Amino acid sequence: MDYFKLIISLCACLGAGILGSVFTTASIPTWYAGIHKPSFNPPNWVFGPVWTLLYILMGISWYLVWSTGPTKTALLFFSIQLVLNVLWSILFFGLKNPVLASMEIIVLWLAILGSIISFYTISKTASFLLLPYIIWVSFAALLAISIALLNASVH
Repeated sequence: MDYFKLIISLCACLGAGILGSVFTTASIPTWYAGIHKPSFNPPNWVFGPVWTLLYILMGISWYLVWSTGPTKTALLFFSIQLVLNVLWSILFFGLKNPVLASMEIIVLWLAILGSIISFYTISKTASFLLLPYIIWVSFAALLAISIALLNASVH
């Protein structure tokens, strides 16, 4: 086991989560508290533990692929989705733009799918570790689109 690669993989993914939270945290008690949300919106406390677990699974998945050798395409897909993950927080919470964030999350979802498919040929385990992530992002997309629609006339 290459502990250096494992630590880098985990830190990069958790670091993306921390970076995204910089744009999220201040908006939760202010802007986000005041917008209309669908009835299936989870309580705010759910998001932190879920995302932490997902970032850990992503880090382990990345490590499993990275430690196998030359995997440029797979790691490129993964890097793109990680950047898009942070960008979503910037668009939704930082810019307070659910419409733009709803469009971007579709691209994010496709990049996650690309990661899953490209990881599958290298490590089935790495691919499977990303399934909770794409499921959660599917739910987040439904949530974001619902919020965009519910707040379409709110200025």
